[in-house]
Amino acid sequence: MIRIFIITILSCLVYFVVGAKGTRLNIESAEKELQNYIENIDARIGIACIYEGKDTLQINGNKEFPMLSVYKFPQSIAVINYCRENQKDLNDTVFIPKSDIKENTYSPIRDKFGIIDLKLPLKDILYYSLVESDNNACDVLYKLMGGTNYADSIITKMGFSDIHLINTEDEMHEDIYLSYQNRCTPLEMCKFVDYFNSQPIFSDKEYSYIKFLMENCRTGNDRLAKPFLSTNVTIGHKTGTGDVNSQGRIIGINDVGYIILPNKNKYSIAVFIADSKYTPETTSSFIADISEIIWHNIQ
Repeated sequence: MIRIFIITILSCLVYFVVGAKGTRLNIESAEKELQNYIENIDARIGIACIYEGKDTLQINGNKEFPMLSVYKFPQSIAVINYCRENQKDLNDTVFIPKSDIKENTYSPIRDKFGIIDLKLPLKDILYYSLVESDNNACDVLYKLMGGTNYADSIITKMGFSDIHLINTEDEMHEDIYLSYQNRCTPLEMCKFVDYFNSQPIFSDKEYSYIKFLMENCRTGNDRLAKPFLSTNVTIGHKTGTGDVNSQGRIIGINDVGYIILPNKNKYSIAVFIADSKYTPETTSSFIADISEIIWHNIQ
């Protein structure tokens, strides 16, 4: 009887601890651990996390960082707005002249179809931009909307004035230092992701599709997603990767997204690493470690 009683008590304790896991973010502990971790890393690092829409931690959260391909996420929100304003559907076909398919850039669309005139559904172009991080697809979307100014104004009107969509991928390819103009603060981007993940800002169809793309991102599994690869945690995210500047440093390695825990609690996270002296692989590992530190400070 005593043995059964002890087992019952232990089972109740396990249930209580597991059930309570993911109810709060220990901000003080997480920030201290993160500060210690990044102290000797030779790069500019910005971190922000918002747990359940309220518990917020940040390190260099109000400093500006180049977004790189992370900006394809807010761009996709501007595309949805464009569709609403112009009575367009995600299934509508978009004509892509071969002159818009640039050769010297990262482009799965080009690799699949070649440099030819194309007609693709808008939802497929969004897929290539968000899931595959296709640079040609990104610029096709900007052209569809009339340029980066439209997309930037939409994000500003939504209340996120510290997210700046200034230059196209092709422009950044011509001058890599333009990458620094497409910038944001980690805290603002984290707030943007949190808003996206907690507000019914789209119709069910559009919202679900963007979430589907974010949760099927094929780039950067060695970054925010790495601690969760063998778990039942859901992650939706968008990465950004930059070129090496004239000082021999990587302009940026980034990842932003949202985490949904098994108990359905969620948090948004943004990690930006700029001017890194390390390899892309090593810099990505820093993001993975930061992601794990934050996760382990959720109690």
